[in-house]
Amino acid sequence: MTSNEVLAMYENIAGITAKMAVAARAGDMDSLGRLEADVASETRAIASGVPALSGDARQRKIELLKQIMANDRAVRDVTEPWQGQLAGIMTH
Repeated sequence: MTSNEVLAMYENIAGITAKMAVAARAGDMDSLGRLEADVASETRAIASGVPALSGDARQRKIELLKQIMANDRAVRDVTEPWQGQLAGIMTH
């Protein structure tokens, strides 16, 4: 995998997670679930290992990871309270 391919993968994941945040805020759990599956598919390549990046490519990867983490936080800000409510309903 080349550095351009690595960055393209992270760009794609950042884009998908941004869509996930929008879907979560809109309460569109069907879309959120589909997008979550897309991210899982994209991240399989990471599990097999990606080459280390340096210089500008490394900085871009760090920026993308920060975006991905911020998008993840936005999704969790919506879904965690909802999951807590659901757990409370299921225990009654």
